[in-house]
Amino acid sequence: MSDSTQSTKTTWQPAAISWRVRVALVFLLILAVTVISITNKLLTDRFTETTRNRAELRIALYGGNLLAELRQNAIVPQLLARDPTLISALESGDYTLSTQRLISFVEEIGAASLMLLDTDGRTVAATDRNRIGAAHRSAPYFVDAIRSNATIFSVIAGETGAYDFFYSRRIQSGGATVGVIAVEVDLRKFERAWAGISDAVIVTDSNGEILLATEPRWRGKTEADALAKQTPQSAIERAIQATADWTALPPDAYLQGEAVMRLEQRVNFRGWRMVSYTTYASVRERVNGVLALEVMGFAILLALAFYFLSRRTAGRAALFQRESAELRALNVALQREIAERKRVQETLAVAEQTLEQSSKLAALGEMSAAVSHELNQPLAAMKTYLAGARLLLNRNRPDEALSSFRRIDDLIERMGAITRQLKSYARKGQQALSPVNMGNALASSLSMMEPQLKQRKVQITRILPDQPVLVLGDRMRIEQVLVNLLRNALDATKSERNPTVEIILSVGETATLAVRDNGPGIEDLDALFEPFYTTKQPGDGVGLGLAISSGIVGDLGGRLTARNGQAGGAVFEMQLPLYQGESEIEAAE
Repeated sequence: MSDSTQSTKTTWQPAAISWRVRVALVFLLILAVTVISITNKLLTDRFTETTRNRAELRIALYGGNLLAELRQNAIVPQLLARDPTLISALESGDYTLSTQRLISFVEEIGAASLMLLDTDGRTVAATDRNRIGAAHRSAPYFVDAIRSNATIFSVIAGETGAYDFFYSRRIQSGGATVGVIAVEVDLRKFERAWAGISDAVIVTDSNGEILLATEPRWRGKTEADALAKQTPQSAIERAIQATADWTALPPDAYLQGEAVMRLEQRVNFRGWRMVSYTTYASVRERVNGVLALEVMGFAILLALAFYFLSRRTAGRAALFQRESAELRALNVALQREIAERKRVQETLAVAEQTLEQSSKLAALGEMSAAVSHELNQPLAAMKTYLAGARLLLNRNRPDEALSSFRRIDDLIERMGAITRQLKSYARKGQQALSPVNMGNALASSLSMMEPQLKQRKVQITRILPDQPVLVLGDRMRIEQVLVNLLRNALDATKSERNPTVEIILSVGETATLAVRDNGPGIEDLDALFEPFYTTKQPGDGVGLGLAISSGIVGDLGGRLTARNGQAGGAVFEMQLPLYQGESEIEAAE
């Protein structure tokens, strides 16, 4: 675990909408737009066709009714011109019963009115008694009838802007003209009937002049002039106003947000034409009604989607809040655990250093007996050399005494070397890494172990390369590992008659130092480097030497392994990275 760990603060944020939900919403919107567009197109075409068919049927019906009315009234003058009673009244000048006679006819034929004119154009009898006595000498229906042998149709402009329609025919008796019978046709009833429909209808003559129209102000004008006039404020009339210029616009043009369907039909009478204008308002109302239902349906679906999404988001929010509270509690506990582990780690590091130093001191304790024996020999020799030097000085032989002093000096130097090795080994390792000559470190370790080796009479075999082998490490700690390996080798060969230890230093990708003994070998290789594992007798060790040695080699970037040799015994190999130069020291520091 690292020495420092930053605590994590958990803050809740609203859950982002997943890509599946976004795709579903986009798909729903696209589906809604597509369905509404297709429905609008199909229903508009369908309802437009239905409206057009109805308008065509309606204008055909209107034209047929108008033509039927005209033809029905066209035969009346021909019949009345042959009526004996009317002829007798014109010849005798007695018109007492003529008016009553005309009234009886008008009820049967359904004409607007009947008038009987004498040869001077004066009304002598009429269904409308107010017209009796009126002069019509200049009226077209009188003048044209006098001049023609056929029935005459006349259109007379009235004072109110409306038109009066007359059929007239002269009455003859004995080859002489005695009068004129005039039949007024009631075509205004069609205008009154058309006023109750949603279409605008006009009837024009052969010159294009409007004779009948649902809008009274259109009468007497051409179609273009009529549509250019200001129309009443009704839906159909506003639609008609939008189609003012029929020469520049198609019949179904859309202007000012309105559309008008124009239908035209010929009336088989004197070149008359009937034109109807039908708005698409009814079509749009029906289409919009269906579209409104569809929009409402998709809106409900979208609302339900957002409702469930909001429910899901609310659930996630509550879940995230609970998880956030749990994470905060875990974060606090984790911080406490991290602080505790840091404290334990620091304590463990101190304990490891203490154990490492204790292991060295334990090794020193084991070597103290051999060292004291080694020091006793030079001390005894020094005592002998001092006595001899004193005797030589007393005999006045200073040259020979000086030789004894030189030998004493050599013995003191040897004793100093032994104590220096012990003092150096007892010191703690350095913190910074530096180049270490493995051959020198091995020589120093063997020098420290020399008293024990001599005491046990162990045969040491060293195989070293000709060139120095340098590694990057801490010499004191490397020597500690070597001493531990040599001690294990000595302990492993206690039961051997001829103990031997073979030390091989080789160079490859790494520097490898192998320590081989001829002992019984290792039974449990897996647990060998675990702390407190030992195969020694109680009191001979606690099982920390190899564990500490493995940790030291690992800290230096190497590896410490153990195996059993093919010829018996144990083989320990310490592999350390080779020293590459000053740059490696800087990188390690």
